Amino acid sequence: MTQKKVIVIGAGFSGLSTATSLAAQGYEVTVLEKNATPGGRARSFEADGYTFDMGPSWYWMPDVFESYFNKFGKSVSDYYDLVRLDPSYAVVFGKDDFVELPASLDELKALFEKWEPGSAARLDKFLEQAAYKYEVGINQLVYKPGRSVSEFMSLRLLLDVLRMDVFQSIHAHIRRFFSHEKIIKLMEFPVLFLGALPQNTPALYSLMNYADISLGTWYPMGGMYKIIEGMVQLAEEKGVAFLYNQDVQEIEVEQGIARRVRTATGMFEADVVVASADYHHVESKLLAPAYRSYTAKYWDTRVMAPSCLIFYLGIGKRLDNLRHHNLFFDEDFGPHAHEIYTDPKWPSKPLFYVSAPSMTDASVAPEGCENLFVLMPVAPGLEDTEALREQYYNLLLDRLENLTKQEVRSAVVYKRSYAHRDFISDYNAFKGNAYGLANTLLQTALLKPSLKSKKVKNLYYAGQLTVPGPGVPPSLISGQVVAKEVAKDYALAPGQRLPVSN
Repeated sequence: MTQKKVIVIGAGFSGLSTATSLAAQGYEVTVLEKNATPGGRARSFEADGYTFDMGPSWYWMPDVFESYFNKFGKSVSDYYDLVRLDPSYAVVFGKDDFVELPASLDELKALFEKWEPGSAARLDKFLEQAAYKYEVGINQLVYKPGRSVSEFMSLRLLLDVLRMDVFQSIHAHIRRFFSHEKIIKLMEFPVLFLGALPQNTPALYSLMNYADISLGTWYPMGGMYKIIEGMVQLAEEKGVAFLYNQDVQEIEVEQGIARRVRTATGMFEADVVVASADYHHVESKLLAPAYRSYTAKYWDTRVMAPSCLIFYLGIGKRLDNLRHHNLFFDEDFGPHAHEIYTDPKWPSKPLFYVSAPSMTDASVAPEGCENLFVLMPVAPGLEDTEALREQYYNLLLDRLENLTKQEVRSAVVYKRSYAHRDFISDYNAFKGNAYGLANTLLQTALLKPSLKSKKVKNLYYAGQLTVPGPGVPPSLISGQVVAKEVAKDYALAPGQRLPVSN
């Protein structure tokens, strides 16, 4: 009996997760990756002795990664060395106003208490609720495929949903507990990973505060790409075949069934196709109009998470007054948020983020040098020119130098920028977005684009434009959810199942 052939389009986190999960069950899985290396937005590159992670730089929810590898009889430690950062990160509120967020909960409570008497006890209460949301949200809700209302109809789950403040915003929820401006900024920061304003993000996502404060901020030595290397190694151990430089041109559909995937260099037969590439791109470019589940109007009315302007900088000296992660909150987030979500334009006074992994890991920069990743969130769909990039490079470097009290620009020995047109070119990202679909209330669970095509019987979707949403851990989970649905819809006969090796 012939094995069922699965074609996975894209080798990002969700594609790798899908491919490995299906291969481990006996499916013949081939991954077609557009770029020369795996990882999607989590790719890496080397230049002049520096190693730069191109995208994700925060390692949160370590339990999700450990659980993933455990499913295959492995552990994170089999593939990379993980260290907890302390301080977790630093926040720059202004000149001479730096705050380091300690890994210790007791030390963090002492810091809060100094700002707002009584806030330490309220933080305990806040985290108690957040822990419950994390347990239910991460271990139950995010593993729901979102294909039917019936998935959420158990009395227990309905009660859980009601307890998790789904219909209240995280903006209002945080203000029920705290009033100090700095505490509020710190507590709202994690939801920015979800790609929407705190006012539009359900209070369910205080689970992100639990991930931040209780589970901690970690770093895989050698860089975030070590996760990708580990996932690829595991996938290959399970029999997944990887083909790179395969830009998919078309998914050939006959009578509502995807039969073949065509790239510029070949044709691949398929029993099942899983698109871990950009959902909008797959629908609008790879499928004939008759087989598209969503209209152009539908996509244009989606709330997208931001894009970003990134600078990868090699600094020819060591720097002061920086930690591994640094948030520059020296400007008011309100106007910047307005220019991202309400009136999209290049920002006037942006907040920005700097990652300096060389503060933790000497392997990512030459001796005596520094590796900087500078990121500024911006609205998707904007004009992206070299002149604009250079304008914001100078603006951000001016602020960085002023706030950290040191020369930086004169020590730059390597510089590369990355923004909208690169996201489109490398990942076919809709409107050049960086983070996928925003996690607003009206784009949660059943209200996201479906993980299974409505028009093509054997076409599925994984990644940050479908359930459970944007971010690395959700993408990792997305692949597992899709694999489970494929295995349910296209179960292998006993004779088709290959022995799984560890």
